[in-house]
Amino acid sequence: FRDAMLVLEEGLAQYAVLPIENSTAGIVSEIYDLLAEFEHFIVGEQVIQIQHCLLGTPGTTMDSIATVYSHPQSLMQSEHFLREHASWNQISMKNNAFAAQKVAEEKNPSMAAIASEYAAKCYGVKAIIVMPTTTPLMKVNRTKSYGAQVVLCGDVYDEACAHAYELAEKNGYTFIHPFDDEAVATGQGTIAMEIVKELPLVDYILCPIGGGGLATGVSTLAKLLNSKIKVIGVEPAGANCMEESLKQGKVTTLPTVNTIADGTAVKTPGSTIFPYIQKNLDGIITVEDSELVVAFLDMVENHKMVVENSGLLTVAALKKLEVKGKKVVSILSGGNMDVITMSSVVQQGLILRDRIFTVSVLLPDKPGELSRVASVVAQESGNVIKLEHNQFVSINRNAAVELRITLEAFGTEHKQQIINSLEKEGYQPKVVRTNI
Repeated sequence: FRDAMLVLEEGLAQYAVLPIENSTAGIVSEIYDLLAEFEHFIVGEQVIQIQHCLLGTPGTTMDSIATVYSHPQSLMQSEHFLREHASWNQISMKNNAFAAQKVAEEKNPSMAAIASEYAAKCYGVKAIIVMPTTTPLMKVNRTKSYGAQVVLCGDVYDEACAHAYELAEKNGYTFIHPFDDEAVATGQGTIAMEIVKELPLVDYILCPIGGGGLATGVSTLAKLLNSKIKVIGVEPAGANCMEESLKQGKVTTLPTVNTIADGTAVKTPGSTIFPYIQKNLDGIITVEDSELVVAFLDMVENHKMVVENSGLLTVAALKKLEVKGKKVVSILSGGNMDVITMSSVVQQGLILRDRIFTVSVLLPDKPGELSRVASVVAQESGNVIKLEHNQFVSINRNAAVELRITLEAFGTEHKQQIINSLEKEGYQPKVVRTNI
């Protein structure tokens, strides 16, 4: 290592080729110091360019009791993502055609698939990416744009994975597993080094979990760099295969998965990497879909970032941690979200935050009543989005017709002010389900 340092410092070479054994625990700190001094290092046939990770500007949350940073993988281009992380690390070890399924996992579905195809393209090999049929069109097209053959099969990741195994066996392809592979997990683990380089005093790293590859790599390397760092995995409540596996003490398959976080919708975690999770992960938090919706709205409005639902797991989990005075990094593991999904999530987020709501009021069917209701809403600065007038709610129209008003408000307090004003005017407003 020291000889390599001298050669690089003297400008006698641009690259250092270093023999690294599999058991790097004893020298990992020395590797870490060395990497900080020069721009490239080579492991076997692998060239990895060292770039700054994009640790976001620190922000305060949870009533300002902790300083929270983000590690936005969602902002990385596939080339940068790839060269520093999983797919390149594994594909560089292969030299023939391979089959790879969609990574319905923490490194996010399309980015891993795109990264796999990019690596295959660089090595001049054929890539077949198998994805579930539920994969958004945007993700499919981005993967195809790199030249991959995309095969859609099954409703969830596990079914796509099974089909990828079949293709590999039938055609003699080399199979690249998206997470249950030590080389893949090692590549993903470089994120921990990026974080420690930019935030040496980090206390907590929050990591999304689907099959467990990212959590394995990050937690293992984080513990080697600094055993005091706490690494917390975050799963969707509707796809908590790793949480159940840790409870059972063995790899456990969920009967079904149901979550909007499609990138982490995995029934069975990796068996190869499971022992690493048991040893190095400090805990797991589960997040409901409704919490992801609110987190998306917060990231878009307050931080101007588009993060997909799987990447938002670590943001939504912040409120569930007791981390007063600590430095916390949330890994944002992807930004692949199509416009239609984005629109739906934004609408639901506004509804959950009482920024949009619907009230039903009964009023006599006579001239001037609609104007009267509109006047009450206007006085409270409510913005009417939609009106529905139903004359058939009662057989006596003169006694009552229903008016459903969908409104935009500033939040829960403003919503209640509007409802109170309607009540003062003699109406009996009833909050009903909003359909936009």
